[in-house]
Amino acid sequence: MKRKKHRPEQIIKKLREADAMLSAGKTIGQVAQALEISEQTFHRWRNKYGGMKAEEAKRLTELEEENKRLKKLLAEAQLDKEILKEALGGKLLSPTRRRQAVGHVQQRKNVSQRRACQVLGQPRSTQRYQAKDKTEEEKKLVTLMHELVRKHPRYGYRFITAKLRQEGWKVNFKRIYRLWRQEGFKVPKTTRKKRRLGHSGNSCIRRRAEHKDHVWAWDFIHDRTATGQPLKWLAITDEYTRECLALEVSRSITSDRVLDILTNLFLTRGVPGHIRSDNGPEFIAEAIRRQSETVGLEMLYVQPGSPWENGFAESFFSRLRDELLNVEEFMNLAEARWFAKRRHQEHNEERPHSSLGYQTPAEFASQCAVSIRAAPSLQQHTAENIT
Repeated sequence: MKRKKHRPEQIIKKLREADAMLSAGKTIGQVAQALEISEQTFHRWRNKYGGMKAEEAKRLTELEEENKRLKKLLAEAQLDKEILKEALGGKLLSPTRRRQAVGHVQQRKNVSQRRACQVLGQPRSTQRYQAKDKTEEEKKLVTLMHELVRKHPRYGYRFITAKLRQEGWKVNFKRIYRLWRQEGFKVPKTTRKKRRLGHSGNSCIRRRAEHKDHVWAWDFIHDRTATGQPLKWLAITDEYTRECLALEVSRSITSDRVLDILTNLFLTRGVPGHIRSDNGPEFIAEAIRRQSETVGLEMLYVQPGSPWENGFAESFFSRLRDELLNVEEFMNLAEARWFAKRRHQEHNEERPHSSLGYQTPAEFASQCAVSIRAAPSLQQHTAENIT
């Protein structure tokens, strides 16, 4: 016998009938029998709907249904969030990458393929697609593509398609593009020649370093700790040997602090012939220029708005940001200073430099003829000139 389900309005109507029968002197058992329900059901109805009107009961039912629907939506949204967290180990750019992500999510989260594909934006037909093995014809085509790429390294997939058609292959651009991507072919980007005209006479192109300690370069770079506090990095490098002479980090570095760092280098290494820098306020400060005139040092200020003229400093900071600042997250200033000290040593003694024949700057510097020119006031603290 099919179980009957009562609506809230029907329940309230029967409870009213029950109240009338109870008032007439009937027992609860007789009332339940007349209503065709059990005594337990009767008591449950009275506890839940007793004293309510039909409209109130209907509204309560609607609220319960709405609550169930919202709970289901919340659970689904939470599951979708967990699926995305589980799958996003990298960018899902290719169908193959999304196919792997869907399989991984199915295994880890125990969800259906339909649900995983819906969340990750993967068509189910693509998910079920089974790649076919390469035919002999396609293997020959790929081999010929390799030969053409080696022969014409500046040709893209459209030119390769045209060359294949010249040799009698009936292929379209889409097929060649698919094989091009599959084999990892890529046309190297052209390097544009730098415009030399209009550069100031103090640029690293026109005033090149000729020996060790001939030209130093310095510049600043900015970063932040994990808590958002600013970090200011100062680096001084030897353009000829590529050595990092100083790498300092602090909340702020004033011209007085720059002068202290520079004086310590003069005492330990000697005075260089020139120092190249941009027109930052710390470098063009009166104290810096006065000190440079005292020790016979020529300051090479590059043209404003032309960072490429201080190319060695920019190159150093490019590698510093790529290999350290973008990799490490500093919790505080002390941790940043520890990493700066380690990077200073690593750059000079461990990291090979491509422009030095993959020698370290320290190895290259030891092979160079040392030429140190010291100011008279600092002569007692520096080594003798070696030619």
